[in-house]
Amino acid sequence: MNNNQIANPKVEVPTGMALNDQDYLKNLLSCLKEMEKNYVIAMTEASNESLYHQFQDIFLNLANNQRRVYELAFKKGWYTLEKAESMKIDQKAQSLGVKFSDLEK
Repeated sequence: MNNNQIANPKVEVPTGMALNDQDYLKNLLSCLKEMEKNYVIAMTEASNESLYHQFQDIFLNLANNQRRVYELAFKKGWYTLEKAESMKIDQKAQSLGVKFSDLEK
């Protein structure tokens, strides 16, 4: 692992043609993310408050489950993050600030 990565020790899984726990977890994570996107769209297009709140409740449940699955994958070392340098974060924030200012014009 390089110094720019944030990760836990990887839990080894069987390799080969058969799906393993890591495959199932990554697939579940992808499905939950896609479902979240779709429910956000459904919320923005809801025709009344009651329907909006039903979609919102489902979305929040999906978001909580997605977070739990992500945390499990990270705990098992199947998901790694990259450390961002402070300078890169500052540059990105400045760039987005300029774009936001341009939108306000």
